[in-house]
Amino acid sequence: MLMPKRVKFRRAQRGRMTGKAHRGSSVAFGDFGLKALEPAWITSRQIEACRITLSRKMKRDGKVWIRIFPDKPVSKKPLETRMGKGKGAPEFWVAVVKPGRIMFEVSGVSQEVAREALNTCSYKLPIKTKVVSRPDYE
Repeated sequence: MLMPKRVKFRRAQRGRMTGKAHRGSSVAFGDFGLKALEPAWITSRQIEACRITLSRKMKRDGKVWIRIFPDKPVSKKPLETRMGKGKGAPEFWVAVVKPGRIMFEVSGVSQEVAREALNTCSYKLPIKTKVVSRPDYE
Protein backbone atom coordinates (compact mmCIF):
# COMPACT_ATOMS: atom_id res chain seq x y z
CA MET A 1 0.00 0.00 0.00
CA LEU A 2 1.00 3.59 -0.56
CA MET A 3 2.54 5.62 2.23
CA PRO A 4 5.33 8.20 2.47
CA LYS A 5 8.88 7.06 3.17
CA ARG A 6 9.47 9.96 5.58
CA VAL A 7 7.34 12.74 6.99
CA LYS A 8 8.33 15.89 8.83
CA PHE A 9 5.86 15.24 11.67
CA ARG A 10 4.51 11.87 12.80
CA ARG A 11 1.03 13.13 13.69
CA ALA A 12 -1.12 15.61 11.82
CA GLN A 13 -4.22 17.61 12.68
CA ARG A 14 -7.47 16.77 10.93
CA GLY A 15 -7.73 19.95 8.86
CA ARG A 16 -10.66 21.07 6.70
CA MET A 17 -11.87 19.99 3.27
CA THR A 18 -13.70 23.15 2.20
CA GLY A 19 -13.63 24.45 -1.35
CA LYS A 20 -12.99 22.89 -4.72
CA ALA A 21 -9.78 21.44 -6.14
CA HIS A 22 -7.90 23.86 -8.39
CA ARG A 23 -4.85 21.70 -9.03
CA GLY A 24 -5.31 18.26 -10.54
CA SER A 25 -8.79 19.04 -11.82
CA SER A 26 -8.24 18.19 -15.49
CA VAL A 27 -7.24 14.99 -17.28
CA ALA A 28 -3.52 15.43 -17.91
CA PHE A 29 -1.91 12.06 -18.67
CA GLY A 30 -4.51 9.57 -19.90
CA ASP A 31 -7.62 9.71 -22.07
CA PHE A 32 -10.22 9.13 -19.34
CA GLY A 33 -10.29 10.01 -15.67
CA LEU A 34 -12.32 9.49 -12.51
CA LYS A 35 -13.34 12.84 -10.99
CA ALA A 36 -14.41 13.30 -7.36
CA LEU A 37 -17.69 15.13 -6.80
CA GLU A 38 -17.53 15.24 -2.98
CA PRO A 39 -14.81 15.95 -0.42
CA ALA A 40 -13.37 12.95 1.44
CA TRP A 41 -10.39 11.20 2.93
CA ILE A 42 -9.39 8.35 0.59
CA THR A 43 -7.35 5.71 2.43
CA SER A 44 -4.38 3.87 0.98
CA ARG A 45 -6.43 0.63 1.08
CA GLN A 46 -9.15 2.19 -1.08
CA ILE A 47 -6.54 3.47 -3.57
CA GLU A 48 -5.00 -0.01 -3.75
CA ALA A 49 -8.43 -1.63 -4.26
CA CYS A 50 -9.09 0.76 -7.15
CA ARG A 51 -5.71 0.08 -8.71
CA ILE A 52 -6.32 -3.70 -8.63
CA THR A 53 -9.85 -3.28 -10.04
CA LEU A 54 -8.63 -1.09 -12.90
CA SER A 55 -5.82 -3.46 -13.90
CA ARG A 56 -8.18 -6.47 -13.80
CA LYS A 57 -11.01 -4.82 -15.74
CA MET A 58 -8.59 -3.58 -18.39
CA LYS A 59 -7.02 -7.06 -18.54
CA ARG A 60 -3.65 -5.39 -17.89
CA ASP A 61 -3.82 -3.52 -21.22
CA GLY A 62 -3.28 0.20 -21.33
CA LYS A 63 -1.82 2.36 -18.58
CA VAL A 64 -3.17 3.57 -15.24
CA TRP A 65 -2.13 6.78 -13.45
CA ILE A 66 -2.90 7.30 -9.77
CA ARG A 67 -3.13 11.06 -9.27
CA ILE A 68 -3.60 11.05 -5.48
CA PHE A 69 -1.15 10.03 -2.77
CA PRO A 70 -1.94 9.26 0.89
CA ASP A 71 0.42 11.59 2.75
CA LYS A 72 -1.71 12.45 5.81
CA PRO A 73 -1.41 10.20 8.90
CA VAL A 74 -4.60 9.43 10.83
CA SER A 75 -3.98 8.50 14.45
CA LYS A 76 -6.21 6.52 16.78
CA LYS A 77 -6.05 5.75 20.47
CA PRO A 78 -6.44 2.09 21.50
CA LEU A 79 -9.90 0.87 22.48
CA GLU A 80 -11.01 1.27 26.10
CA THR A 81 -8.30 3.84 26.82
CA ARG A 82 -9.01 6.74 29.16
CA MET A 83 -8.77 10.32 28.01
CA GLY A 84 -5.45 12.15 28.12
CA LYS A 85 -1.91 10.75 27.92
CA GLY A 86 -1.25 12.26 24.49
CA LYS A 87 -2.39 11.65 20.96
CA GLY A 88 -2.66 8.10 19.60
CA ALA A 89 -0.23 6.37 17.28
CA PRO A 90 -0.61 6.75 13.47
CA GLU A 91 -3.04 4.07 12.33
CA PHE A 92 -3.37 4.56 8.55
CA TRP A 93 -2.68 7.08 5.76
CA VAL A 94 -5.19 9.12 3.76
CA ALA A 95 -5.22 11.40 0.73
CA VAL A 96 -7.34 14.53 1.12
CA VAL A 97 -9.58 14.77 -1.96
CA LYS A 98 -11.66 17.85 -2.76
CA PRO A 99 -14.49 18.05 -5.32
CA GLY A 100 -13.19 18.30 -8.88
CA ARG A 101 -10.00 16.32 -8.28
CA ILE A 102 -9.04 13.73 -10.90
CA MET A 103 -8.06 10.64 -8.89
CA PHE A 104 -7.31 8.01 -11.55
CA GLU A 105 -6.56 8.18 -15.26
CA VAL A 106 -6.43 5.45 -17.90
CA SER A 107 -5.36 5.25 -21.53
CA GLY A 108 -4.54 2.63 -24.15
CA VAL A 109 -7.97 0.92 -24.06
CA SER A 110 -11.27 1.54 -25.83
CA GLN A 111 -13.78 4.03 -24.47
CA GLU A 112 -16.24 1.29 -23.38
CA VAL A 113 -13.57 -0.66 -21.47
CA ALA A 114 -12.21 2.51 -19.84
CA ARG A 115 -15.67 3.71 -18.73
CA GLU A 116 -16.60 0.27 -17.39
CA ALA A 117 -13.30 -0.04 -15.50
CA LEU A 118 -13.60 3.44 -13.96
CA ASN A 119 -17.24 2.85 -13.00
CA THR A 120 -16.30 -0.40 -11.25
CA CYS A 121 -13.46 1.45 -9.54
CA SER A 122 -15.92 4.05 -8.24
CA TYR A 123 -17.74 1.34 -6.23
CA LYS A 124 -14.62 0.97 -4.10
CA LEU A 125 -14.66 4.63 -3.08
CA PRO A 126 -16.78 6.31 -0.37
CA ILE A 127 -17.75 9.30 -2.55
CA LYS A 128 -19.74 10.13 -5.67
CA THR A 129 -17.59 10.28 -8.80
CA LYS A 130 -17.97 10.72 -12.53
CA VAL A 131 -16.00 9.52 -15.53
CA VAL A 132 -14.55 12.34 -17.62
CA SER A 133 -12.55 12.34 -20.84
CA ARG A 134 -9.77 14.57 -22.12
CA PRO A 135 -11.19 17.68 -23.82
CA ASP A 136 -9.47 16.94 -27.15
CA TYR A 137 -10.43 13.23 -27.14
CA GLU A 138 -12.41 12.45 -30.30
